[in-house]
Amino acid sequence: MYTSHLSYDPEDRLSLTDEAGRSLECYVENSLEVDNITYLLLMPVDSPVIIFSWGEENKGDFAEVVPLEGEEEIEEVFTEAKAVLAEFNLFLKYTAFTLTVAGEIPFFEEEEIMELEVGSDDDNVATEELQFLASFYRKEQKYSIFTPIEPLLFFAKYNIMDKLELVSPEDDNLRKIMEELLVEKLK
Repeated sequence: MYTSHLSYDPEDRLSLTDEAGRSLECYVENSLEVDNITYLLLMPVDSPVIIFSWGEENKGDFAEVVPLEGEEEIEEVFTEAKAVLAEFNLFLKYTAFTLTVAGEIPFFEEEEIMELEVGSDDDNVATEELQFLASFYRKEQKYSIFTPIEPLLFFAKYNIMDKLELVSPEDDNLRKIMEELLVEKLK
């Protein structure tokens, strides 16, 4: 089933493209050929970011934060987010699959870290650590921009048209390939 790891230079870059035609430039972290299909572990060249809107403070003085996910939500605040990040010499890009920033992310301080619980039920909740970058207001609504501490990785493959695409969660080989690509990356 597994044939070989293909050779990519650490500086090799490939672009993932979404349905809207936006692209995301990525480094090739690892690759693997399985049944004549090339699978790739990719990491964005620029730093991924997430924009959150803040809700009202509730019991315990905690405010609910909600990530902006829809295109309309993001487009509504994109100009303001871009302007506030430019003050820190960071250039916000509306790239495929995630927003990214080009520029040097400042070294984080412990008090600038937010822990976000990710999961749909109590049994499958994971914690993701995010570094605060900036906040801004639009129409009296507070927004904050964060970048993940851990790298964002994408699993992709070349389809029959020799076009790079994300690996579908329904792909029968996904789990095995992910494990193989990640294990090889850690060696």
